[in-house]
Amino acid sequence: MSRFIIVAAAIALSTVPARANGHGGGDAPPPPKPEATTAPAKVVLTKEGPKLVDLKGMTLYTYERDTTGKSSNCNGKCIESWVPLSATADAKAIGDFTVINRNDGSKMWAYRYRPLYTSPADRSPGDANGTATTLQWHIARPEN
Repeated sequence: MSRFIIVAAAIALSTVPARANGHGGGDAPPPPKPEATTAPAKVVLTKEGPKLVDLKGMTLYTYERDTTGKSSNCNGKCIESWVPLSATADAKAIGDFTVINRNDGSKMWAYRYRPLYTSPADRSPGDANGTATTLQWHIARPEN
């Protein structure tokens, strides 16, 4: 019987270091894995067909004068009427969405190299009043 107690004690004592090394011994849990980058916009279906909206559901637009795919031609007073879809300084391209540099040093999102903007004329998600202001602005569509 005493052999059994000695063997049981030896087994119990040999498992203590294993539990103390990351198995309940108080070590911090491993850091979470970085989440995949989220696209800055999504496609919604409307009566007029699919369109791109930002993550708040606001309609996105493209500008005919943005032709190079490397910069925005809406600067200065233009951004009072058309708000660039801003990107963070460390934003990276994802799928059809790319990041372009603006004249003021900020960054913005583009879809298939076409810079994306919202319109202050749109008050609620789903509104599409921006196209009424001029013929040079168009609703951003996934097929474009």
